[in-house]
Amino acid sequence: MENQDFLQLRFGFDIEPIPHNEKEFQPKKEKTREAVFELVDVMSSPIIVFESAWKDTIPKDLLANVKLSRLWALMLKEDKASLTEALVYMMPRTYEAPLPYEWVNIYTWLGLQYAMQYKNKEQVEVLSDIAPKELSDYETGLLENLRKWIYRQRRKALKARLKDLEKPKTDKPSINQKTLF
Repeated sequence: MENQDFLQLRFGFDIEPIPHNEKEFQPKKEKTREAVFELVDVMSSPIIVFESAWKDTIPKDLLANVKLSRLWALMLKEDKASLTEALVYMMPRTYEAPLPYEWVNIYTWLGLQYAMQYKNKEQVEVLSDIAPKELSDYETGLLENLRKWIYRQRRKALKARLKDLEKPKTDKPSINQKTLF
């Protein structure tokens, strides 16, 4: 047998063990409730889009990828909307009227990020010619504000929807209901 090289490090076995019955080891209801709300938010919150008659023109594949991108943002612990959600929000607005220069850069950059993330080769080729490689600090700030606003609106809509579900429904008979006997 060959001689083994060992590296000896002191772990600190003289530290007192932590008792198992302390609150640190018990799952907290609030954390569990928040985690469940986060998952419900990702999977069933409405998609926030710009108020426009053009909202029906958003491609189906883009809408289908919103939940996946929300899940990715949740895993990254971002408290803001995903880049895909920002793109979905802006798309109907682009049909209304021309955007300011900064928002054009943001919109094309978002499109490029989406195409690269979902590996759409043709879109990447087209958008790489027109989209900026990176956003300026000002444009990044605008995009971050938009993403945070979408996130707040999405959660507000989900809370309102959940509150409506919690309301007890009254089983009052209709006034116009005929008597059975």
